[in-house]
Amino acid sequence: MRPLGHLRVRPELFGLVLLTTSALTLAGPPSLAAAAQPAAVRSATTATAFTVEEQRLDRAVPQEILRRGGFDTAAPDFARSLRGADSYAEAERAVVRNGARLWERAVDRAQGRGPARGDLSRDDDRPLYWARLSLTRELRQWQPEFGLSESGRAALLGKLERSSRGQDSMDFPAHGGIKGAKGTKGVKRIVLTGFDPFTLDRDIRISNPSGATALALDGTVIRTADGPARIETAVFPVRWEDFADGTVEQALRGPLSQADLFTTVSQGRVGRIDVERFNGAWRGGFGDNENISETGLVPVTDPASQPQWTTTSLPYRSIVAADTGRFPVYDNTSVTEIPVGGTAPVVRPDGPTPGSAARAGGGGDYLSNEIAYRATLLRDRLGQDIPGGHVHTPVLQFGAGNTDPATGSVTDAEFVRNRLDIIAQLRTIVTVAAEAS
Repeated sequence: MRPLGHLRVRPELFGLVLLTTSALTLAGPPSLAAAAQPAAVRSATTATAFTVEEQRLDRAVPQEILRRGGFDTAAPDFARSLRGADSYAEAERAVVRNGARLWERAVDRAQGRGPARGDLSRDDDRPLYWARLSLTRELRQWQPEFGLSESGRAALLGKLERSSRGQDSMDFPAHGGIKGAKGTKGVKRIVLTGFDPFTLDRDIRISNPSGATALALDGTVIRTADGPARIETAVFPVRWEDFADGTVEQALRGPLSQADLFTTVSQGRVGRIDVERFNGAWRGGFGDNENISETGLVPVTDPASQPQWTTTSLPYRSIVAADTGRFPVYDNTSVTEIPVGGTAPVVRPDGPTPGSAARAGGGGDYLSNEIAYRATLLRDRLGQDIPGGHVHTPVLQFGAGNTDPATGSVTDAEFVRNRLDIIAQLRTIVTVAAEAS
């Protein structure tokens, strides 16, 4: 049985394995901004503590992905913008502008607009991930002449995170008609979320098909039997602390209050897609992208009213029955619980029993389960009677002969085909869900 207390571990080296049921997953040369500063200021910045994610930037693979994805100029461009900021207000504008531009550029690339600026396939989500980290690292070590408090820097980093993830741009146009009015075809509103790559210490080449799907579908309109539906998307970090700080609720509260349907998406099991029926209020301790582990109840506001389980309202029967693509789709009802009066976790293939304590939802006990739990709990607390839940994509696999991260290349034809097939199948699943709702 996992301990009921709160465990927080940050080892120097964290052995990561690819998560199936328990987890989703998952040093710097002087920057242009630092090089342009006086020597006295540069010496003060050499002790800047970069995050674990930012430290990975200097490895060969991230640099190759940035170069071949055409995002290697993002950090120098951002550094120039920061150097031109003479006040906090100007810095804030530069941060939001560059973050939004990074997201828009990644979306445009994924959707075939503008030059690819590199030979990586357009569907690749990894250039955005590594480019964002190159920007946060610039901001973390920036020392403006007007002075910047640590709280001010943290606020700027938060704005950069949100704007470069699409979290503050999930804006829907007005409905074409009045929702529910007879004889009126309105534009349905769909919210979809993805994740960053993860388990990067296992294989730093990893891509996340859920993030790639978010880029491919953001702002797109799908045609359903009931009329058009517009999709707005965002990508979330694979970090326990961000979730505890309320990043999911902050980003989704407004969009869910307008949405007709939502689905959170993450990478799950090999060779299959799962519609997760139940989500549990438990963190299982798997290391995140900062190599931090968290075990205990999912921290939420108003914990006194916190349920142990939330349930999908996606039309899972219709999704499973439809021919959506090459990967089989399952209605996953399995959970792990501690039953009433029990002390040890028990796997329940048909869902939780009354009064049980959650130890894993259908999507496990990692951040994939947690975003599903938080989004569906937010749905319930907002009183939104709309379809919503979580979909797990297949694990995105490299081609045969390219599975060793020590010797393999950053991409191959099968890798690209797998990602494109997953994106296409998720688009079809969303269409089926919209038509069945």
